[in-house]
Amino acid sequence: MTAAITAMITAVAGVLGTLFAPVLAQRMTDRRRVEQARLDGEQRKFEERRTQYTAMNRASRQFHTLLKDALHRIRDDVYTEQERTQLEEARLDHRDRYAEAQMIVPERILQASRDLNRVLAAGDAAIKRLDRGVARDGESVERALEDLKAADPCLDTMRHLMRRDLGVTD
Repeated sequence: MTAAITAMITAVAGVLGTLFAPVLAQRMTDRRRVEQARLDGEQRKFEERRTQYTAMNRASRQFHTLLKDALHRIRDDVYTEQERTQLEEARLDHRDRYAEAQMIVPERILQASRDLNRVLAAGDAAIKRLDRGVARDGESVERALEDLKAADPCLDTMRHLMRRDLGVTD
């Protein structure tokens, strides 16, 4: 190979390198942007789920606590309008958190929440009947309190599934 051919090959390689360097740099930048957007999207979805799980857990536990409190107060004949209002607000908050969750959480979490909702809704209905003095046959405060204990394992299951979905391990 002659010196002229070698020089020409070197010049062509240099020109091609100069021409393609910006193209390659742009492709690398585009790939990094796409990857960063994907990571940002995953992080945003994770944060949404975590926020939703926290709200669902808080609302469910608050509703459960107020249901138990209402039953104790009905039993002691000291249930007031303020407590009725608090319970209704907790019920509505619980309902709203569940409705929001339906759009972003996995089905296994929704199923756990549905199981809990059945227990809480039954307790709420019993409280309303007991408060109005129209209890069903065999329905009592003690029975309603006993039935409401079924919410405890449902709350624990829902919390456990949420934590596992968020990657929290013990």
